[in-house]
Amino acid sequence: MATPKDLPDVGGFIRDLRRNAKISLRQLAEQAGVSNPYLSQIERGLRKPSAEVLQQLASALRVSTPAMYLRAGLLDDKEGHGVLAAIAVDADLTMAQKQSLSQIYETFRRENTRLAEAQAETEAAQAEAGAAQAADQPASQAADLANVAATGPTTVGGTPTEAVLESVAVTEAGTAPAPGSTSIPQKKKAAEAAEEETS
Repeated sequence: MATPKDLPDVGGFIRDLRRNAKISLRQLAEQAGVSNPYLSQIERGLRKPSAEVLQQLASALRVSTPAMYLRAGLLDDKEGHGVLAAIAVDADLTMAQKQSLSQIYETFRRENTRLAEAQAETEAAQAEAGAAQAADQPASQAADLANVAATGPTTVGGTPTEAVLESVAVTEAGTAPAPGSTSIPQKKKAAEAAEEETS
């Protein structure tokens, strides 16, 4: 991968870009908002431009600012800037192709950064919703336990089980007589029936 040391000096790079764009030194100076003598000194390597001037020149020459910063040695090879440097020094590409590739590459990187930020926000919102749901869950479980304590066991559908229904029916009707035994009112009715038959 190319490093700033391997690249031509920024003044020569600016001069080459200007010549390929077929614009004069005076026109470029005007478009970039710098003086003609100052730009001439930059191109000859006598002056080192500031980051702001490099940005203005990049805009006027329609190249990416990071590519211009790389040439000036203001950026290292991190965050994909080496790709921009490789594009800038590729002798098989025309200046227009280099500019297009640099712009496409930077557009993709911006889009990926935007998507990563959106995904992080979505994950944070989901985690927050999950935490809120987990906080509500113990309260609903306590309510379910209170319901079971009040109504007894329930079926999957939440209705009382048959055992509970039977116990309710027995409680309302009273206890059932033991098999083979008769209650006192029944004995009395049987005795009265026997007396009527004898009389």
